[in-house]
Amino acid sequence: MLAAIFFAAFIFSSNAQGVVIRGGVNFQNINGKDANGDKLENKLIPGFNVGIMAEAPIAPQFFFQPGLLFSTKGAKSEDEILGQTATSKVSLGYLDVPLNLLFKPLLGDGHLILAVGPYVGFGLTGNSTLEVGGDESDIDVKFQKSVDESDPIDVYYFKRFDAGANLSAGYEFANGLSFQLNTQLGLLDINPEYEGAVGDETKWNNTGFGLSLGYRFGG
Repeated sequence: MLAAIFFAAFIFSSNAQGVVIRGGVNFQNINGKDANGDKLENKLIPGFNVGIMAEAPIAPQFFFQPGLLFSTKGAKSEDEILGQTATSKVSLGYLDVPLNLLFKPLLGDGHLILAVGPYVGFGLTGNSTLEVGGDESDIDVKFQKSVDESDPIDVYYFKRFDAGANLSAGYEFANGLSFQLNTQLGLLDINPEYEGAVGDETKWNNTGFGLSLGYRFGG
């Protein structure tokens, strides 16, 4: 709610040159280390992103570009349990607030798009499945900063807050249509702290890339 209020206040109080409606596909992963310090061997999962971006000029060809995006993230992993392959899939839904510096030089009849900046994310939804020997079961997902010994153990826990860096490149046509490749690198650990854990080296970070289409109104 605070992110939405901030975005609306920016649109109505600034000299925003245009508003871009954007949506596309994500390919996300959770990288890092497990409790023993070994590198995670997770795999990418597909998802989507959809939202709105604003553009306010700050210098010739340069813009401040805040936005509100709903993005799905997560990962898939495979392990051996009693001689059978166990496939675990975690899907997380975030409200991301990117705060980019946008460079849009004229190129042909349109503009080149180059954007870089930080983002903050807030976990809103989550679900997980575990498939073993053809049988699939659901596992709850909860957002918590820390996990007590009294908390259920059959739950995936994640911190709600995420932050990192964005990088985008693409092209905007003269009619306002655009396409761009987006990459995202999470810099904060999204794994919670477990009460009583000793020598725990767990480190989880959201990473991924995607392709999105957009349409700019105004400007």
